[in-house]
Amino acid sequence: MSDTTPAPQAGESLMPNARERARLRNVRRLKDRFSHWGVATAGLAVVGALGLIFFYLFSEVVPLLKDADVELRESYPVSATGADTDVQHLILERYEELGAKVTADGVSFFLADSGQEQADYNVAAPAGAKQTALGLSTPGEALLAYGYSNGQLVLTQLSYRLSYPNDQRKITPQLEYPLGQAPLQFDEQGRELSHIAVQATQRGFVIAAATADGRLLLGRYSARENLMTGEVTTTGKVEVLPPLPSGVTPVLLEVDKTASHLVVADDQANLHLYAVSDRGEPALTETVATERGQITAMRFLVGTGSLVIGTESGNVSQWLLVRDPKNIYHVQPVRDFESLSSAVTTITPEYARRGFWVGDSSGNIGVYHGTAARTLMVENVSDHGVENIAISPINRKMLLLDASNQVQVMDVWNEHPEISFSSLWQKVWYEGRSGPEYVWQASSGGDEFESKMSLVPLSLGTLKAAFFAMLFAIPLGIMGALYTAYFMTPKMRGLVKPTIEIMEALPTVILGFLAGLWLAPFLENHLPAIFSVLIFMPLMMVLVGYAWSRLPQAVRTQVPEGWEAAILILPILLTGWMCVALSPFIEVWFFSGSMRQWFTDNGIDYDQRNALVVGIAMGFAVIPTIFSIAEDAIFNVPRHLTQGSLALGATRWQTVVGVVLPTASPGIFSAVMMGFGRAVGETMIVLMATGNSPVVNFNIFEGMRTLSANIAVELPETAVDSTHFRVLFLAAIVLLTLTFIVNTCAEIIRQRLRKRYSNL
Repeated sequence: MSDTTPAPQAGESLMPNARERARLRNVRRLKDRFSHWGVATAGLAVVGALGLIFFYLFSEVVPLLKDADVELRESYPVSATGADTDVQHLILERYEELGAKVTADGVSFFLADSGQEQADYNVAAPAGAKQTALGLSTPGEALLAYGYSNGQLVLTQLSYRLSYPNDQRKITPQLEYPLGQAPLQFDEQGRELSHIAVQATQRGFVIAAATADGRLLLGRYSARENLMTGEVTTTGKVEVLPPLPSGVTPVLLEVDKTASHLVVADDQANLHLYAVSDRGEPALTETVATERGQITAMRFLVGTGSLVIGTESGNVSQWLLVRDPKNIYHVQPVRDFESLSSAVTTITPEYARRGFWVGDSSGNIGVYHGTAARTLMVENVSDHGVENIAISPINRKMLLLDASNQVQVMDVWNEHPEISFSSLWQKVWYEGRSGPEYVWQASSGGDEFESKMSLVPLSLGTLKAAFFAMLFAIPLGIMGALYTAYFMTPKMRGLVKPTIEIMEALPTVILGFLAGLWLAPFLENHLPAIFSVLIFMPLMMVLVGYAWSRLPQAVRTQVPEGWEAAILILPILLTGWMCVALSPFIEVWFFSGSMRQWFTDNGIDYDQRNALVVGIAMGFAVIPTIFSIAEDAIFNVPRHLTQGSLALGATRWQTVVGVVLPTASPGIFSAVMMGFGRAVGETMIVLMATGNSPVVNFNIFEGMRTLSANIAVELPETAVDSTHFRVLFLAAIVLLTLTFIVNTCAEIIRQRLRKRYSNL
């Protein structure tokens, strides 16, 4: 059958092809635009995600930067709280509902927000005597010691009983008598007690008093209550302390909770420290001039390890009880805070923190924190002098009594006073320490614990772990990559490279597990083997290479070029076995049987889980990263460069040093930086292979604690929105910032290297 299809006219066959090409161009243009916007969107999404991470972390850290603030809620005359008598002290309970007014007659409880009286307890004064002194303990104990003109005293304690009638909280205040209601004859001579200090101890109560004639007395009391009759039996002993230097009069007393130290302020701007422990005779151990003016207020902070004094010039300073090498304590000034404008009239310590509130005679208040060396606020709140300040145990409300007998009720924001630049990054003199130190110890079992949250040990621990890991990984990773890419045959390279790269898939938790449970004890028991390997392994390789070069040419040609490295496998294994086998003998010959003990005898601390273990284990995890990137960079050096160098007469090693390494240097540097970033952020290996001790040193035989491991350990246990919680987020920002800075510098250097060697 003949084809009757008419032949196309000239030019008609080209039209469909042109339309098809135009359609394909449009499709390609659409795909290009889609790819462009898709890649751009994905890139922006990545940048946005990183930005959101930083924003979230920073939002958790911002409250640490805020200062304290107070806001007036109510104000009412002190007469609204009960009898209009002189108020000697104010107290605010935990739930911030009830205030307590301490007067010469007793204690009156009132509603904090309105001043309405709720309960009134009188303290029965001895017949014919008047109250002349009031002693205060640390706020948490709520002890009040009433001293009288006949040398007697009564010890009282505030307490609160909770009940929930109709599911409503009801607080019932009570006034208790730990040593019984009957007054105690403190001074046998019956002289007036002018000043009193009191504290609760583990054995009972310690009370110090100054009499009107300048004598100092110290009493220790304990009480037993008969469970059947409720009768309280009190036992105690009062002793006379050595007198103060002549010509001075005591004006303030403070005794610590261990009943070991009594601090006396006199009218000549001096502090006197008494050693009053029951293990020896009481003695005046030190007299120190404050050099800050006459002392007008003095209180121990919580824990009674540090003392705050205020002077007539408005100076506020913190002093520590510091023990010297001879086990003698001294009163040491450690911090001065922003001064108030007038004489300090009152100091109120916080219940569970090293913070304190100070008032002066001009109506100013100052909020300070001892450990952070931080002045949180100084503000004028009254036209009259501040007489008393009461801060609640949860630090959210404050009562202030001024010289006009007006009570001010204030809301308080002071959530994170413990944190400052100095407490995070500078040495801090903590209570109980002999000097300023970098310490991380964020929590403890006691409420009186002083938080120590220096980021220096964690940052140095991070750098220490990364440094020793890179010290192990860089030579092996780069040298292995160089030999694999340039000297190995393709077949052998096809076996070695995938084997090393698959090492990167090993879970780090397994590496950490093996390092902590097997490698650490092994290294401890075979310490000489580690140093023997460092000496004998390179020496063995040199000897094998020299022996190989001395063999006849006919023998050497039996091994294909590029497979020479296989010859070293057996010598390496034998050398490692020999070093381990000889380890006990080396210890006996050179280290008296124990290399670890030899380290200790020479002042080198050794921990079983240390930086050496971390360096080997984490180096093993980092090697595949460095090897893979560096090997690709070296292998991709253009062949015409190496062939030209060889053609000009250079040896293979001269070609490597003069051509290959400079050309591949940007990639090798990137490999090192990637490995460093991996080491800085590693968590599980350092968590399981170190003792997690936040020490500040670069001793390879001691452990460390890194930022990442610290976050992993402590974040699940800390209270949400607490200072500790937010400092851990700050540690995360520091870790991200460190990684960002390292990567940025690495990229800048890489680009410069690339530009420099791009003309080769």
